[in-house]
Amino acid sequence: MSQTYIDWDVARKTGHRIASDGPKTSVANARVVVEELRSAAERAHQPVADTARLNPGSTQTPVHVVDRTTWIDVNAGSMGALVQPAVERITAQRLAGPRVRAVGAKIAGAEVGALLGYVSSKVLGQFDLAPEGQPSLMLVAPNIVKVERELGVDPHDFRLWVCLHEETHRVQFTAVPWLREHVITSARELMIDLVPDPEQLPERMQQVVARLPEVVRGGGGGLTDLFTTPEQRAEVAKVTAVMSLLEGHADVVMDEVGPQIVPSVADIRKKFDARRAGGFGPDRLLRRLLGLEAKMRQYRDGAIFVRTVIDQVGLDGFNTVWTSPETLPLPTEIADPPAWVARVHG
Repeated sequence: MSQTYIDWDVARKTGHRIASDGPKTSVANARVVVEELRSAAERAHQPVADTARLNPGSTQTPVHVVDRTTWIDVNAGSMGALVQPAVERITAQRLAGPRVRAVGAKIAGAEVGALLGYVSSKVLGQFDLAPEGQPSLMLVAPNIVKVERELGVDPHDFRLWVCLHEETHRVQFTAVPWLREHVITSARELMIDLVPDPEQLPERMQQVVARLPEVVRGGGGGLTDLFTTPEQRAEVAKVTAVMSLLEGHADVVMDEVGPQIVPSVADIRKKFDARRAGGFGPDRLLRRLLGLEAKMRQYRDGAIFVRTVIDQVGLDGFNTVWTSPETLPLPTEIADPPAWVARVHG
């Protein structure tokens, strides 16, 4: 029987308990929302591909319109597949006996489930890489409806606008065949490296205690920073640079396509950006601890990188970024786009 240090069944059940059902709506209206989101994703696909000048060819991935609990279930499965190599390293080190491991797995499962439950009420859409399965685009219907109501924007325009960003991710991963495996492999290698040796644990805990106030004040990238060495943070930065590229590129493409097919796009972008920058109190603190504020910076920094590179070498010159893992931006280049241009274009 395979070893585990995370009880994924506990994770799913915990996430389900924490996640609410979302905004109230009738069954008939819910069906309308689901169908409209499916249609919006299809409407967005070709304009996104044309604007990005990326050709996904005949390779397609399914679009699923889901509720919060389904999003939790899918992500629990994908996370389990992603972290399995790290679990195997822990098992090989024999860091705990069977009884301790069983108890620890339930605790870890509850913690992961709490995280999934919290995020499930925030995320609007996601391209699921599905490390051991079929990639798919997920649109989280209750969250989209919740945000469109909170912002007071045209719901039909908002649903299409959200799909522009998420469809860009689907185009990225279908038009660039090596990208999915590269991201998965990079994440797995990082997780394996993050597994501490037993003799390192006391020092790591001292670092956590010493640096927690910095994270609470808003410094760093969240709890992850507390458990990593400078060398590991450098590896995290490499993965983060790729995520910044993907998120920033999606924002740039949606802003290019938006005025063409979303009539109220200016109003939506203005209100949505204000929402991204907002938040206070316990929710803001939790976002800091989980590194979600760092996620918001990925959109901003990545979009600046993409726009600056396009201004310098044009869209085709920018698309050189998709040639191979070696042409992806380094962490320092995300903040210094001309350095990427100089390295890749000479």
